[in-house]
Amino acid sequence: MFQNATKIRVRYGETDQMGYMYYGNYAEFFEVGRVEMLRSLGLTYSGMEASGIMMPVLEMKCKYLKPARYDEEITVNVIMDKMPGVKIHFRYDLFNERDELIHIGETLLAFINMKTNRPCLPPTEFLEKLKPFFE
Repeated sequence: MFQNATKIRVRYGETDQMGYMYYGNYAEFFEVGRVEMLRSLGLTYSGMEASGIMMPVLEMKCKYLKPARYDEEITVNVIMDKMPGVKIHFRYDLFNERDELIHIGETLLAFINMKTNRPCLPPTEFLEKLKPFFE
């Protein structure tokens, strides 16, 4: 298993009239968490795209337990339970500043060859960096 935590502060423009983070913005927090998880391995989305592979989201699930509120620092914990193949699955646990679990989610992404627009395996470098966490 591989996991990584990222802290993000809820900005005013991300909230609704009640001061709660708008429900659609959780997907952006998921993305920030994924990007930072890759960066923690020395990889980047832009590097993957430069190598000809993109990673579109196929599925997303969310469960709202408590609201994220304006100006709170949210911890986005991203978990990868198994080595990816053509698809990669991420789980998300979001915690508020009181360390209360406020949101859980999942995304399923695919590795797509940008030239053929067909599914493909992840880059070898990506798999090599993940391998120690799944042995």
